[in-house]
Amino acid sequence: MRATVVVPVLKSRSRGGQSESASTRTPESRLEEATGLAQAIDLDVVNGSIVPVNDPRPATLLGTGKIEEIKALLDERDSGLVIVDHPLTPVQQRNLEKEWNAKVIDRTGLILEIFGRRASTKEGTLQVDLAHLNYQKGRLVRSWTHLERQRGGGGFMGGPGETQIEADRRMLQDRIIKLERELEQVVRTRQLHRAKRRKVPHPIVALVGYTNAGKSTLFNRITGAGVVAEDMLFATLDPTLRRMKLPHGRTVILSDTVGFISDLPTHLVAAFRATLEEVLEADLILHVRDMSDADNQAQSSDVMRILNDLGIDEAEAEKRLIEVWNKIDRLEPEVHDAMVQKSAGASNVVAVSAVSGEGVDTLMEEISRRLSGVMTVATIRLPVDKLALLPWLYDHAIVDSREDNEDGTITLDLRLSETEATELERRIGNGPKSDKEDWER
Repeated sequence: MRATVVVPVLKSRSRGGQSESASTRTPESRLEEATGLAQAIDLDVVNGSIVPVNDPRPATLLGTGKIEEIKALLDERDSGLVIVDHPLTPVQQRNLEKEWNAKVIDRTGLILEIFGRRASTKEGTLQVDLAHLNYQKGRLVRSWTHLERQRGGGGFMGGPGETQIEADRRMLQDRIIKLERELEQVVRTRQLHRAKRRKVPHPIVALVGYTNAGKSTLFNRITGAGVVAEDMLFATLDPTLRRMKLPHGRTVILSDTVGFISDLPTHLVAAFRATLEEVLEADLILHVRDMSDADNQAQSSDVMRILNDLGIDEAEAEKRLIEVWNKIDRLEPEVHDAMVQKSAGASNVVAVSAVSGEGVDTLMEEISRRLSGVMTVATIRLPVDKLALLPWLYDHAIVDSREDNEDGTITLDLRLSETEATELERRIGNGPKSDKEDWER
């Protein structure tokens, strides 16, 4: 379908009376992103317009002159769909459709359409369906405008048109309640999975970032997984978890989450709460940024705002977050070198290219360092009846050396965190007293 993208730029008044943009994003970047969103569902974008709006109209958002100007463009380009990169009320949406004689969807509707295409699991489908129904609930009047003339009947019913709308609204509400119950089961299942992971306490590392920042490509580079990774907004939607080994042998779980986006509808955040809770449970958060995007600073602010909404404040983010400056392979040589040098001097930043692999080893070392905490050096001799502990040791400690003794025992030089050292003492302490004597620190 041939589509036209319209980006309204609303003006707000500052204290000094100067007019300034109400959005932190540049109009050009908003237009580029909205066009990318449209192309992500195979729409043919034939025109894009940035429209200044000094005085938003309650009925149409845009002024009469701009509406006529866009109408002429639609007729000229034979465009049957208009995407308005701004929330529209049901009345504004209906009036613009009448004025332009074309289908009109706002930013929320477009994102919902993309999510509907991308959802590939039962959980993802449930989340999208719930968000879509909540979005449609307030717009039923648009779907039944052909019944408006039938309103005004006597009695309390108010005419068959109103009755039909109310019946539809009840059907929608029943469906919403059913989906919410199914999603509650999803939440309980995820909680059970998390509880099982805590029993085998592998640290969790979560990838977050603006959509198309390269999270899935980095996920594939680190884990060797085959997650879909394309140069496309919201190429992946459902979360993926994989085990991986850090450089010194420690096992962690890496989680790839749905990409964030500016002005993400609140009911979408609510619907994807079960998915985003993977971030809340993470021991370490990798904030992947596309440093080749001129608008990456505003994108970073949008991600941090959503993390804050989820309950991760700045103080907690400072302890748990590493910024991954991705796509440095796309930068000019001088900019590339300056960015690598700048990241090297920062305590929580690593510059990488998920495509070429540059900087990924440094990132893995930093993950290992951040998760290790205070390391304890230990030498342990495992008796024959304790050899079953070997897999646990290789999963939870760094084994620097191993010696297989003639009597069947094994001597290991280890490095492990204080927590894991305490757990190892507990496991060894469950055996005979002589086993305790083989534990040295």
